[in-house]
Amino acid sequence: MDERQIILAIQNRDETGLEELILHYSPLFHYIVAPIVTDPHDREECVSEISLRVWDKIDQYDPHRGSWTGWLTAIARNTALNKIRSQSTQNLKTSDLSDLDEVKALPSKEPSPEEQVLRAEQKAALAKVIDNLPHGDRLLFYRKYYYQQSTAQIASELGMTERAVEGRLYRLKQKLRKKLEGGVFHD
Repeated sequence: MDERQIILAIQNRDETGLEELILHYSPLFHYIVAPIVTDPHDREECVSEISLRVWDKIDQYDPHRGSWTGWLTAIARNTALNKIRSQSTQNLKTSDLSDLDEVKALPSKEPSPEEQVLRAEQKAALAKVIDNLPHGDRLLFYRKYYYQQSTAQIASELGMTERAVEGRLYRLKQKLRKKLEGGVFHD
């Protein structure tokens, strides 16, 4: 089955579409999940969950908004991050909270409305700066900070030394800092 046939089969709730999705896209899912979910058992569970999310959310896929692979990549990454978040939340719930009054007195972790607006502005400025980076720098940034790949993995796949990758990342961060200094985007 090709990409279009897989999409149609899943949209029609044909389980062969799900089987083909797993057959063709499991390597991609593993590639994206591996740097985020380090435990092999949890990683397999996460890959299974990705397939089910694709099945459940297939109606949200819009080819006019992005590619099929891009959509799958976003679902895979978000599922992996949610897995890690839920594990850390579960660990907090099971930890010893000996003095609940102290916990209740802690300030809320929720950002204030002002902080939410500021974060949204910062996010938009950062996205604009990243979009204006040269293609190679943008890819390097996404590999390291979006897909959370290790420096060793990036170096291996790009045919570079780890030191060269670290150097480029350092210069890239300096460039981003300079463009964003003062919290304002500078052209």
